[in-house]
Amino acid sequence: MGGSRTASSDITAWCSAVGLLSLILLLSVRENNASNDSVRGFQFSEKPCEEIYIVGEGETLHTIGDKCGDPFIVERNPHIHDPDDVFPGLVLRIAPFYFSRKV
Repeated sequence: MGGSRTASSDITAWCSAVGLLSLILLLSVRENNASNDSVRGFQFSEKPCEEIYIVGEGETLHTIGDKCGDPFIVERNPHIHDPDDVFPGLVLRIAPFYFSRKV
């Protein structure tokens, strides 16, 4: 009977060790991925704007580009003939990827 308890204890200890090791490995991978979300001084971030953007009162293409992380709004929106003629309610297409400078 004593050998059965030892085997059971060994299995429990082994399963606990494997579980703990798996948890440590998983957390390590997640932390490593979070730190690798940067490329040459730029850090990827959550999308500050949706792909379709509606211009609000007082906004310019420059302020929208800064806010949304898309400096190429005019190139993505062929319906904009004059970049200075931006008005509230104008619908814009914004790039689906965003990045910001690392601080």
